[in-house]
Amino acid sequence: MKKLTLSALALSLFMAAAGYWAGREQASEGASQKPERRVLYWYDPMVPGQRFDKPGKSPFMEMDLVPRYADEETQQGGVTVDARQQQNLGMRTAPVERRALASPFSAFATVEQDERSVEVVPATATGVVEKLFVRATGQQVKAGEPLARLWIPQWTAAQQAYLAVRQLGDSALSNAARERLALQFMPQEVIALVERSGKPQPRVTLRASRNGYVTKLETREGAQVAATAPLFELAGLDSVWLVVDYPASQTLEPASEVVARSESWPGEWFTGRVSELLPTLESGTRTRKARVVLDNPQQKLRPGMYLTVQRAKETAVPSRLAIPEEAVIETSNGGRVLVAQEGGRFAPVNVTTGVHSDGFVEVLAGLKEGERVVTSGQFLIDSEASLRSALPQEAAVSASYAGEGVVKALEADSVTLAHGPIAALNWGAMTMDFALARPVTGIRVGDKVTFHFTVDEKAGAVITHLMPAGEAKP
Repeated sequence: MKKLTLSALALSLFMAAAGYWAGREQASEGASQKPERRVLYWYDPMVPGQRFDKPGKSPFMEMDLVPRYADEETQQGGVTVDARQQQNLGMRTAPVERRALASPFSAFATVEQDERSVEVVPATATGVVEKLFVRATGQQVKAGEPLARLWIPQWTAAQQAYLAVRQLGDSALSNAARERLALQFMPQEVIALVERSGKPQPRVTLRASRNGYVTKLETREGAQVAATAPLFELAGLDSVWLVVDYPASQTLEPASEVVARSESWPGEWFTGRVSELLPTLESGTRTRKARVVLDNPQQKLRPGMYLTVQRAKETAVPSRLAIPEEAVIETSNGGRVLVAQEGGRFAPVNVTTGVHSDGFVEVLAGLKEGERVVTSGQFLIDSEASLRSALPQEAAVSASYAGEGVVKALEADSVTLAHGPIAALNWGAMTMDFALARPVTGIRVGDKVTFHFTVDEKAGAVITHLMPAGEAKP
């Protein structure tokens, strides 16, 4: 009986020890296993905008789809600031509300001559410039003022024949001879002078038909000129053009009324309307151009003057979401605001902004009506409460892959490589395009290279290092 008891006790101890060691092994195995990463979706790095719900080959290129894991998503953080600290920091908030924002317009303009007022004064017939009364460009002239006197020898014979026909007393023949004089571009006042004097009149004086100034002088005294050859170009100043240079972010409408002012005439405003929106874009400043017609009866505005132009009546943007300008924190990735939540908590939100007007800025995306944003103290929060760690961070650095290939094409921001297999991504050998994280030097088409790259859902495959084959890898 005693032997049986001892045997049972030994068997129990053996079974307990075996269970203990089996439990330790199972616990060790469980501790060594990591939790499985959850996949949100799969995507093709070359077409990152397209998402797939299961793994497989890309329909665009012969490569495996890449998974996007849940723990790779950027999380939005926040910070809590108690009421007393908010008071000490001088924090203020303002609501996100709808407002009718004005779209202010201000630009610079240059005065130019009104090309529609330009007039060319030609030679009436082939002859010689006997006398010039205007000798320089820019000279002011008045209506009826003489410009030049021409001697036209060929008129002499025709006028003598006309006088001879008149002496015959035949009105029909006289009228026919008179019409022949007109066909030689002879002015009516010259023909009338021939009839009154009874003598040939081979000279004609050219006169200005309007007030203005000489923009071109095409002849000199003693010069021989052909019929209809341009001698002068006159322009008036009763109206002028304003050529407005304005940024592409602003708008002007045809026929809209504008006002302009010049430092030459302080306190005085000139009013005009947009005549045309010019199709050309200034290559140096990347600005648009518009033409405004201004009445200038007192001729205070002269070509070459600079003016500041504004809309006579600002147009209103339809009521849209807006916040105070001081609420926006400018970052390298755009604008960001702090949204006040319950319990003294403040959460950072990235926003897209639009029109600025009267201290407010339009919110195109990121906020909802009724939310409150911090307008004062947000930078102190960033310092005092170490908000930097709570603000949205840049996406985690993507895994880097390496390969070798041959350069097929090279641009400033991209490169085409015929590369070998990329085992880590299960890619086969192929020719494909990569984006360049930075410009490269010393690499030419046809070179054998080694490269390191990352795969990002937004940017695609981006080469971070590109070097000739054989150089030390980073």
